[in-house]
Order: sequence, then structure tokens, then C-alpha cells
Amino acid sequence: MAEKKTGNKIIAQNKKAYHDYFVDEKYEAGIALFGTEVKSIRAGAVNLKDSYCSFKNGELYVLGMHVSPYEKGNIFNREPLRERKLLMHRRELNKLFGIVSQKGLTLVPLSLYFSGKNVKVEVGLCRGKKLYDKRDTAAKNEASREMDRRLRTQSKYD
Repeated sequence: MAEKKTGNKIIAQNKKAYHDYFVDEKYEAGIALFGTEVKSIRAGAVNLKDSYCSFKNGELYVLGMHVSPYEKGNIFNREPLRERKLLMHRRELNKLFGIVSQKGLTLVPLSLYFSGKNVKVEVGLCRGKKLYDKRDTAAKNEASREMDRRLRTQSKYD
């Protein structure tokens, strides 16, 4: 597993979010989990691919995050796709609710990681990409890879 700059152990990343959205801002949130879910997450059995965040009754929930049932959890396992509450300060929640409702932006979980013994979610405030934006990003990435490839081959022969 990769390590973040701050020493947090990354469990899962939502690479599809970077492909489908422009990420304007990032926020850190705690997540309310049960014991067997934490054990399953420690084993890396989590998928953020089609997940998103939604406000319900003034609280922020992550939907579509799949946490596989813990194999030794028997009756204590929870539903894999249940809604999970995100834990943020009220001030942050109010700010995000205002931004999301006015500007048409969306909140998407970008990564899941351990900060000490706590599981944290990095939530991104995102704008959707159009098809031509995705093509443009792919072309820039390809050009960058090609330049790096040429520089490597030049340095070998110098």
C-alpha cells in the first residue's frame, strides 16, 4: 500500500473520480463504522468506485461505498452497501451544503485511509467533466509520458 505525505496509510482510492470530475477542494472527514467493517477495511476489502456523498437531515452520508463482509464476522456483519455517516464539524457541513446546493457541485469520496487508528475519508468538492475535457486530459497525459520516454532514452545515449 502507498503512504501519504503525512504518514497515513491509504486503504483505497477512487481513481475514477479523477477521471470523471475536476476536484476543486478536498476535505477530511471521519466515518462511522462498525467493528466488523473496520476489520474488513483493514484487510483492504473496500471499493469506492461508484460512491458519492449526499446530505440527509443536515448530515452527510456516503452512498455506494462497498465494504465486503468480514469473513469471520458471522451475525455481526452489516450490509455491504449501506449508508455510512461522515463525521465533520457543523460549520464545515453548513458550508458544503450551501456550496453544493447553489453551484451544482457534488461531493465524491476520493480516498479512504487510516490516520492513526481512525479511518478517514478524503472528500472532494467536484465539478463534472465533459467528454471533450476527458479527451483533453488524456492527450496531456499521453504527451507528458512521451516527453518522459524521450528524455530517458536520450539520457541513456549521452
